[in-house]
Amino acid sequence: MNGIKIVTIGGGSSYTPELVEGFIKRYDELPVRELWLVDIPEGEKKLQIVGALAKRMVAKAGVPIEVHLTLDRRKALAGADFVTTQMRVGLLDARIKDERIPLKYGVIGQETNGPGGLFKGLRTIPVIMDICRDMEELCPDAWLINFTNPAGMVTEAVLRYANRSKVIGLCNVPIGMKMGVATMLGVDQSRVHIDFAGLNHMVFGLAVYVDGDNVTSHVIDKLTGEQSGITMQNILDLGWEKDFIKALGILPCPYHRYYYQTRTMLEHEMEEASKNGTRAEVVKRLEAELFALYEDPDLDVKPPQLEKRGGAYYSEAACSLIHSIYNDRRDIQPVNVRNNGAIASIPDDSAVEVNCVITKDGPIPLTVGDLPVPVRGLVQQIKSFERVAAEAAVTGDYHKALLAMTINPLVPSDVVAKQILDEMLEAHKEYLPQFFKRVT
Repeated sequence: MNGIKIVTIGGGSSYTPELVEGFIKRYDELPVRELWLVDIPEGEKKLQIVGALAKRMVAKAGVPIEVHLTLDRRKALAGADFVTTQMRVGLLDARIKDERIPLKYGVIGQETNGPGGLFKGLRTIPVIMDICRDMEELCPDAWLINFTNPAGMVTEAVLRYANRSKVIGLCNVPIGMKMGVATMLGVDQSRVHIDFAGLNHMVFGLAVYVDGDNVTSHVIDKLTGEQSGITMQNILDLGWEKDFIKALGILPCPYHRYYYQTRTMLEHEMEEASKNGTRAEVVKRLEAELFALYEDPDLDVKPPQLEKRGGAYYSEAACSLIHSIYNDRRDIQPVNVRNNGAIASIPDDSAVEVNCVITKDGPIPLTVGDLPVPVRGLVQQIKSFERVAAEAAVTGDYHKALLAMTINPLVPSDVVAKQILDEMLEAHKEYLPQFFKRVT
């Protein structure tokens, strides 16, 4: 049959309408024949709500995309061309624990950084490995496009421990940075090009161009002050210390605040947690509002309120990536892939986030050489954390998990690392069978 089959695991996500919108917009060049939305029993209600909205959107657009809803992952995967993953193992209640428990120890509690990021990885990676095994059997030629956080650690694990080379990790941070720069400069984002290099949520803009002209120093000048202009819904925008950002000379991403402004970010998180709840608790309320909108039988477009979620543009990036692979567009997009020498400061076999030429055979990383000395060590430290964490997730090795926790720069000591690790292992026990398999 003509057309392609796409499977979205975590199809009951609030982000799914953006994905559907992206496929509808590109239908003439990206003929999606079947879109399978897959979820787990706990997510069935959301899947039904989002699936009904997706069907209304497709009907309004008048495109012949068949939308299927299922809890049977293997049924969905058979014969797929692309598989996207956007799931949350343990749902938002697990994220709340990821954010609240570290705060008790005076450590940043955040979904993808520090202890929270470690535990999201420990819960997620075994499930992704199961999906990879199913894909090997049911759709061996399909591309796995992972947006599930922590996307860098997940990509690292798949590249190292799964029999799957056709994997790409995807993040909305680079596209958000590009849009932020375009808005700051008052130009259309199509005129902006940024040389991205680093890791997921640890990516830098090494140079910024408008119409081919290098405007990096001008952008750096505009970043200073009380607000940076490059923002994400889920991260407080403190601006940057003027002389620091000038000295750095390259474009940081919003997540760098956790490393360069650690104390202020921690204080803000502790204050917010006591007043309004952690970000996960805010998101839970926001999602309830979104799903109330989605249930409206007259709604047949993606509601603008979706952009209040921290992951705005994830799906736009995903649709653009799939479109470019399918059509061999050979355009440049920042994605998470095997390094293969693109960044000299990182091992060749590790996952990095870097600009790539997107071809029908997958992404070709663009060589950037060594990262600048001022940021090289931090990036290497986070890569060490991801490597050790991925091994811990696959093996269920307690000592590897402790090592990963301790070497993360947001955790102050080995003693605190062990305290947080032990409490979080117990809190997430249901979703971490690999760590408890020897307990009878």
